[in-house]
Amino acid sequence: MAQEFVETKLRGDKVTIFLKPSCPYCVTAKEVLTKYKFKAGHLEFIDITGRSDMSSLQDYFLEITGARTVPRVFIGEECVGGGSDVAELDESGKLEGMLQSIGALQ
Repeated sequence: MAQEFVETKLRGDKVTIFLKPSCPYCVTAKEVLTKYKFKAGHLEFIDITGRSDMSSLQDYFLEITGARTVPRVFIGEECVGGGSDVAELDESGKLEGMLQSIGALQ
């Protein structure tokens, strides 16, 4: 169930962030990503707070990404990590290139 939900949300030309709004690392990831001009439908924030399958989702994140914490940021179908990882990619200048390479930016 969790696997199906996650897989339906990931797409090769889209950035998907699974998060909890109260998490400071999630806020960081959201702030970094919203600086960029995405094409419509190419950036999705998914709040997993209070979902009946939240624990299953986090277990699945552990299985596919090595961590069950949020945020889990996927550029295309590849997880690039969490909030600190996205901030580091942005600061190094690599994030923009990654977003351009999947065609997510305007």
